[in-house]
Amino acid sequence: MKIRTAILGSLLATTLLAGCQGSSVSDLSLRAEKPLPEKVVAKMKAKGMTRTSPIMVRIFKEEGVLEVWKQKNNGKYDQIASYEICKWSGKLGPKYIEGDRQAPEGFYTVRPAQMNPNSNYYLAFNIGFPNAYDRANGRTGQHLMVHGACSSSGCYSMTDEQVAEIYAFGRDAFKGGQRDFQIQAFPFRMTAANMARYKSDPNYSFWKMLKQGYDAFETTKVPPKVDVCEKRYVFNVSTPDGQPLSPTDACPPSVGGEAMSYASYEKTYQSAFSAAQKAPAPSIQGIAEAKLVSAWSAARARGEKVTREPPSLTPASAEKAGAPDIRPATPSVQPTAIAATPQPVAVPAQPATQTAAVPAPQPNPAAAQAAAPQVSPQVSPQISSMTTASTVAQNVEQAAPVAAAEPKKPWWKIIGN
Repeated sequence: MKIRTAILGSLLATTLLAGCQGSSVSDLSLRAEKPLPEKVVAKMKAKGMTRTSPIMVRIFKEEGVLEVWKQKNNGKYDQIASYEICKWSGKLGPKYIEGDRQAPEGFYTVRPAQMNPNSNYYLAFNIGFPNAYDRANGRTGQHLMVHGACSSSGCYSMTDEQVAEIYAFGRDAFKGGQRDFQIQAFPFRMTAANMARYKSDPNYSFWKMLKQGYDAFETTKVPPKVDVCEKRYVFNVSTPDGQPLSPTDACPPSVGGEAMSYASYEKTYQSAFSAAQKAPAPSIQGIAEAKLVSAWSAARARGEKVTREPPSLTPASAEKAGAPDIRPATPSVQPTAIAATPQPVAVPAQPATQTAAVPAPQPNPAAAQAAAPQVSPQVSPQISSMTTASTVAQNVEQAAPVAAAEPKKPWWKIIGN
């Protein structure tokens, strides 16, 4: 009886799994084992690569590109494939906290256990966020993937066809003995021109740190050894005893074997730094914006009514060219037409019972009546730039009763009332 129950339970679990995935178990297996196209295999052979040689992945947010690099017979890496990212959420800049919708930036490691052939998003592999750097700096989040289905909330989403190939590259490399592969996720290609574009960005110091790893690969075409110490990334650092570094302890002296090639690379970089022309793209404005977006995500998850797009601390015109920036509401006074000689609209220190726009009381009532018509809401556009919006609004509001009170009643009618 127990054996029969176990078998029925197993069948039920298999049925439920297939229902969640929208495909049969056999379909899922076929996805994960689909071979690379013959044209890709031929390209690998032409470049001196084997089907199971190690790989590395590079991601560039602004360019919307995911690249797969593969080791050649000489030990160097060469690009074997490039894919247009279908969708990534958030802005340029790192992920800070759970729910901020940011796709991670940094150096991550993918091991066989992180490959998911049963993903709801066709195929997927976990990026490995948070890594040692993220944890040392209090960053939070989980389940951040490269996956299919072209839908993203903090992930890098590809089409199903694209992720099938990317997944196959990783699968074959693991079969060839690679223990893990590196993902380098950057905000943009870290050229001199791009770095110059973002030199005033609040994330610039973080990106300069990432650039050290970017440069290490550019000069050697070998994935750098990545460690974390003093809560920052360090690259190709050796320790006397060969032990891993502590993410929060002091960093040891750096030891590198590519000093001359890097010096030449850096010289070229510095000469091109001032060549920036293209305007920078929006980036996340630190932990403050991350908290706003996280709260928005939590409210939406609870079913509360929220805005269609997450909140942003970047002006609308920076998010989308030509979009009007949102400013606090102010009275509809347009100080665009300024008269050559400002009119004496506002008179300070007037009694509360007097109209602010009327000059000091005169003995002659006719003179007061002659002065009253000068006050009108039409005057407000001609105020000087020194007149505040609140003063103008008060002038306009108080001027209306003066016009309504004309013509004045004779004194005997007033007494009669």
